[in-house]
Amino acid sequence: MLRFAAFLFALASGVAWSALPQAPAVAGRAWLVADLTSGQILTAQKADERFEPASLTKLMTAYVIFKALREKKLSLEQQVNVSARAWKVSGGRMFLDPRKPVTVDELIRGMVVQSANDGSIALAEAVAGTEEAFARLMNREAARLGLKNTRFMNSTGLPDAQHYSTAQDLYLLTAALIRDFPNEYAQYYSQKEFRYNNVSQPNRNRLLWVDPSVDGVKTGNTEAAGYCLIASSRRGGRRLLSVLLGATSEAARAQESLKLLNWGYQFYDSVKLYSAATPVKQIDVWKGAARHVNVGVGSDLFVTVPKGEAEKLKAELVSQQPLVAPLAKGQSVGVLRVTHDGKPYGEYPLVALEPVAQAGLFGRTWDTLRLWLK
Repeated sequence: MLRFAAFLFALASGVAWSALPQAPAVAGRAWLVADLTSGQILTAQKADERFEPASLTKLMTAYVIFKALREKKLSLEQQVNVSARAWKVSGGRMFLDPRKPVTVDELIRGMVVQSANDGSIALAEAVAGTEEAFARLMNREAARLGLKNTRFMNSTGLPDAQHYSTAQDLYLLTAALIRDFPNEYAQYYSQKEFRYNNVSQPNRNRLLWVDPSVDGVKTGNTEAAGYCLIASSRRGGRRLLSVLLGATSEAARAQESLKLLNWGYQFYDSVKLYSAATPVKQIDVWKGAARHVNVGVGSDLFVTVPKGEAEKLKAELVSQQPLVAPLAKGQSVGVLRVTHDGKPYGEYPLVALEPVAQAGLFGRTWDTLRLWLK
């Protein structure tokens, strides 16, 4: 979120790239492509307009389920009974049998690979008792993740007038899923086919077959939503994410999503400015047991720029002054101001890389006098 905010800051400040790439023409109602390495959106169309998310909803269902697994409220081997509601649901199905319990792992694969509505409801009921109660958990997570234009009424994405999201919010949700649950993402979202109850169904994400760098994420389709696809690709250490809503066909959503990903890789570079926990600078500390403290970024700092523009980036440290002990490791002590060709690009927080205890009485008194005379 901080890096995305920094990118918006750059746009508002009027950064003028010498050769800003022209955005591709995309056939869809709303779309965007972002670099997850830096957290920057490269281009977007109607990103904040509300649309029916269809089965892209299941990304939040998965997020809540993965969180329940992490908190030991579920286990992958756990047997789940299938309710009549799950069994009778319309739309995509994994053909659950109400007479036959199913494991949580199988339900997740059915939901992710087959986009199974019956599997989604069974998972929702396993966690919250009812799908309505599960939807409240979904909305609570949406609020926590900063999804400002999203509301969930069910776990499946079946049409409801009060069930909506945006390309921007779906990007934030998918980025959070990949960031917070990387092992689960790798385990489920690149699976091309799943067989359950003697029925094999392929993953509807065609890009898994077309481009070996694509390892997810999710499709969706209803009459109102059109054909939707969120796709993620990792090439050369960079991960790009595209969100496409309202394409006209299954083939079109794959083609247009790949167009967005290829454009992002072709025309932009991700530049690593600083590594996590590596000192950027040493700054003075007052009233401390140490006279100086090393400061740096809390996580690897990348920025994304049009190809050929990296050399025009410069960074300036702006620290809090006076910086008075005690300081905790990880405490915010200033910002790193990044400029491009002399114009503001973004601001990123700097933290203390080690703790600094208070000095003794004499040291504190002496520094108090020095500050007063300064």
